[in-house]
Amino acid sequence: MTDLNELKRQAGIYAADQVHSGMVVGLGHGSTAIHAVRRIAERIQSGDLRDILGIPCSAQVEADARALGIPLTTLEQHSVIDLTIDGADEVDPNLELIKGGGGALTREKIVAQASQQEIIIVDHSKLVPALGTGWAIPIEVIPFGYGSQQAFLEDLGASVKVRQKADGSTFITDQGNIILDARFGPLPDPAALATLLKARTGIVEHGLFIGLATQVIVAETVGIRMMKRS
Repeated sequence: MTDLNELKRQAGIYAADQVHSGMVVGLGHGSTAIHAVRRIAERIQSGDLRDILGIPCSAQVEADARALGIPLTTLEQHSVIDLTIDGADEVDPNLELIKGGGGALTREKIVAQASQQEIIIVDHSKLVPALGTGWAIPIEVIPFGYGSQQAFLEDLGASVKVRQKADGSTFITDQGNIILDARFGPLPDPAALATLLKARTGIVEHGLFIGLATQVIVAETVGIRMMKRS
């Protein structure tokens, strides 16, 4: 039986093989997207890819890409990204997503919005009938007054926890913010909740990625399956 990490690797390789020479590529954050980053680096080193520029979605991915020899750029230098490869925590039948399990949701969404193609790679366990089925929604908030944001989310019906690191300290994002993990349960209308959260002062960004994925590549035990937005 194929293990989960091997499925992630297969999905990452499949997605990375859609990158062509001359592209500006968004480099996603997380345990699945890193396989695509490594495959892109391999293709550059072999000469199969030329004139590639990467835009990383987190400080960690930036460090990984530099170590692997991927040339990098910024959105200030290249405001349009040809293709981004990233992971997701949940994918619903409409290709809407929950992202941010790794804490990079704000940069990931900025990169996704700038991308002509947003390819999401997941293993089959990430497919759900409704967003919120298994995952909390990561919500990045500024540290000042974060307790008021927690109370706001609880008033909306969520069970909320401040994200912590393994040592028990508070998790801090690349932007210096806090993440509140808000568990709402299955969402009947994720777009409506996304709009409500976005309007709240103090909430920097949320992990509902609505209308951004153009393709989802799913690694299953029987092979690779591609889902496309109609």
